[in-house]
Amino acid sequence: MAANPYLNAGEKEILENARIGIAGAGGLGSNCAMHLVRAGVRRLVIVDFDVVAAGNLNRQFFFADQVGRPKVEALRENLLRIEPDLELEIHNIRLTPDNIHGIFARCPIVAEAFDRADAKQMLLSSLLPGDKQIVSVSGLGGWGKSNDIRARRLGRNLVLVGDGRTGTDPVNGPFPISPRVGIAASMQANSIAALLLGLEI
Repeated sequence: MAANPYLNAGEKEILENARIGIAGAGGLGSNCAMHLVRAGVRRLVIVDFDVVAAGNLNRQFFFADQVGRPKVEALRENLLRIEPDLELEIHNIRLTPDNIHGIFARCPIVAEAFDRADAKQMLLSSLLPGDKQIVSVSGLGGWGKSNDIRARRLGRNLVLVGDGRTGTDPVNGPFPISPRVGIAASMQANSIAALLLGLEI
């Protein structure tokens, strides 16, 4: 197993033993997962029902030869190329109020990485009343204003990443562009690591 040389023994143990849920494997989820693995997290539960499309390659952690494949399968392949010693549980299904609790039962932290507002609301309304920590993203479309994207703790168990204004609209814009999507995904992964390590968000 490739060890992160910047982790002390306590950090390494915490990150390697944590099991993190990722709801959605698109621009946010695929890149958040990649950053978590590079940071030292070794156990992920990843859920998405979609396939890789050519239009995804401008911002998602996939490659041209993976177009048409289920996102969760392609993402598993890519993450294992970074670190072969991972415990990855993938679900090629749509999350619903009926299955979300069972799928993320062993995950104390869940990354909400959906595009659609109704899916985000479903996850939050399903999981926030419980004890899980949720790291959600809202407001990342367009270009520039990098410093407007930030992580904020809202209530007991919700961290919200984004600028709170610029959502994404695939028809009329603002569009999800790689730099700001990447910033948000990185901040999402960083917030999850901070929660695990007991640090300030």
